[in-house]
Amino acid sequence: MKRPVAWAVLALVLLTAPFWLAGDYYVNLASQVLIAALFALSLNLLVGYAGLTSLGHAGYLGISAYTSAWLILNLKVTHLAAALAALGVSGAMAALFGLVALRASGLSFLMITLALGQVLWGLAYRWAGVTGGDNGLSGLTRPMPFGIDLNAARPFYWFTLLVFALVLAVVVMLVRSPFGATIRGTRDQPRRMATLGYDVWLIRWITFTLSGFLGGVAGLMYVYYQQFISPHSLSLASSAEMLLMVIAGGPGTIAGPVVGAGLVVLLKNVASAYIDRWTMLLGVVFVLIVMFVPGGIVPGVLRAWKRWGARARKVAPAPEPAADRLQLKEQP
Repeated sequence: MKRPVAWAVLALVLLTAPFWLAGDYYVNLASQVLIAALFALSLNLLVGYAGLTSLGHAGYLGISAYTSAWLILNLKVTHLAAALAALGVSGAMAALFGLVALRASGLSFLMITLALGQVLWGLAYRWAGVTGGDNGLSGLTRPMPFGIDLNAARPFYWFTLLVFALVLAVVVMLVRSPFGATIRGTRDQPRRMATLGYDVWLIRWITFTLSGFLGGVAGLMYVYYQQFISPHSLSLASSAEMLLMVIAGGPGTIAGPVVGAGLVVLLKNVASAYIDRWTMLLGVVFVLIVMFVPGGIVPGVLRAWKRWGARARKVAPAPEPAADRLQLKEQP
């Protein structure tokens, strides 16, 4: 199947999902998958395209959600104003953290992002006067864009799908642009890029900031869906879960984080209803992915599809030459 046809089929499936999914529970589950895919797409900019593995990315989701929730509950601002402020805060926080984290690379970068994420988690947990502490912030409402009530499962799903499509379009345009090529260049050949005159640190800092900003978009959708935010959303477990989505689906691909998000969310919500220790099952699945498709599910499926196509072309019988067919017809 050609790529444009595959994307068209996927878009049709997503648009019609509320009509063929059995009940509001599964529609809400589809909304959760889209929100997780939003966050995984933002993290994939760092992990897959820039080659910078982060373990503190949940901090941007949490800071955006907390900012929006606090402004709405305490200052009674509109959802639009709160959303713009939340995105601004998450982007500014990513820019600031990038100045610190990008002083290192490799394992040191990983540990710095982990430390910064834990700082935000500690603030959310201990600053109870602002964040509500372990109880979090509750009593939130969903926005009503153009007067549309998003409290029902179907309207909220389509709203989430619209935001997901916009973010996906931005990510696709970014990674396929000349700037996207420079991001991949800093991942693969940083010294050569520096020799050619590119500012490797600046390219990585811009990517880091954009990744945090898009993580803030996921945070807004998360708090709209849950109508509640707690320090758990900023925890190391949340960051590791999102990193697992990217790695399982296939870092450095567009579809990989989406597939990984669907896998993890379905295991978390469906398998946990039948298995008490569902995290053990998730660990087993991840080990199998690393063993058999180390590049992720999407690259592994594409490689298998290409091998199957090449094998089918070799097995197909060659057509008879035109001259041989003519001789057969002339025989009495």
